[in-house]
Amino acid sequence: MSKLVHERLQRLPLRDNRLLIAGRHTAELVAIAGGSPCYIYDRDTTTETVLALRQAMPESLKLHYAIKANPMPALVDHMACLLDGLDVASMAEMQVALGSGMDPEHISFAGPAKQPVELSAAVAAGVTLNVESELELERLAEIAARQGKKARIAIRVNPDFELKTSGMKMGGGPKQFGIDAERVADVLSRLAADCFDFQGLHIFSGSQNLQAQSLIDAHNKTFELAERIANSTSLEVRKVNIGGGLGIPYFPGEKALALDGIAANLAQLLGRRGPGLAQAEIVMELGRYLVGEAGYYICQVTDIKMSRGQRYLMTDGGLHHHLANSGNFGQVLRKNYPVVLADKITGEAMECVEIVGPLCTPLDIVAAGVELPVAELGDYVVVLQSGAYGASASPQGFLSHPPVRELLL
Repeated sequence: MSKLVHERLQRLPLRDNRLLIAGRHTAELVAIAGGSPCYIYDRDTTTETVLALRQAMPESLKLHYAIKANPMPALVDHMACLLDGLDVASMAEMQVALGSGMDPEHISFAGPAKQPVELSAAVAAGVTLNVESELELERLAEIAARQGKKARIAIRVNPDFELKTSGMKMGGGPKQFGIDAERVADVLSRLAADCFDFQGLHIFSGSQNLQAQSLIDAHNKTFELAERIANSTSLEVRKVNIGGGLGIPYFPGEKALALDGIAANLAQLLGRRGPGLAQAEIVMELGRYLVGEAGYYICQVTDIKMSRGQRYLMTDGGLHHHLANSGNFGQVLRKNYPVVLADKITGEAMECVEIVGPLCTPLDIVAAGVELPVAELGDYVVVLQSGAYGASASPQGFLSHPPVRELLL
């Protein structure tokens, strides 16, 4: 068992060497879900994560949930009750956000290449559009005029710096995201007051970062850039979305992100804002950090075979449900997510196994070369850290196997 799995299990409830998820054993959860494979999301874990983050961060910092991490409607409804706003990346996500009861004023819509139908829907709904290009602004002006209302907008800025050590770099250099920082002042000077209700700026550098100092450096540069832009325009900057980037540990050697230094630095930045940002609402927008550790992917061992000395556990789940876990969603060198046998957390007899799914491709890997207690047919394999970028980020139509079930409990 890897050190990461061991540390994660120390924070999970166990009973008689069996994993409890949302207070229930795996077999019971599978019965409630109507079968495996399934995702189970623990409501209490998300609540505890949000409350701990609020306690750590400055009181004036607003916290939003980025729905793209996990758009399951029941989960979004729950997050809407805990947080100050929601961020969406498609019209379907916007509809889920509106259905949660969140005030449209606190919903933002980000993403490149938004289609006219999406822009029209967002203007009609009254959500804030994070504008990604100058052509998008032109289209919004036409839509606003046609609808006879102002489009609520913020300018997404492609910063002139990047977030080092981030899993995915979303800013700095040439990017499809946002308007280059050096172009923003000119764009703001040409905004038509009768078409737009200008809200502020969205500056997001990168995601899945576990290095506190890198995040501190990025926040310093983000505030400096936002201040510079605010001072270059006569428009009031009412909101600045500084993105997220807070990561969670997935792999051996990774440690949970320490928030103390990040929070202390944000408190200083909030306290010494210049006049351009003095009245601006500062938003931190998070996805996987809020829901990643609350999710579990469960699949069942349906066959066991030996192939030239290697023992294989064959399961009913795989990359079509959990692409990220298979190593085909951003990993260069594949590493295992934390994996356990639900009802045999530890055991005297251990074995090194390959856990694979039912798809006709060698890419369908649940865990490779993992040491677990000796498994039997019918045992449940649980992939931890599975609350973000799971079901909705996976090719569920691949090879036409059944879709995965999802429950929030």
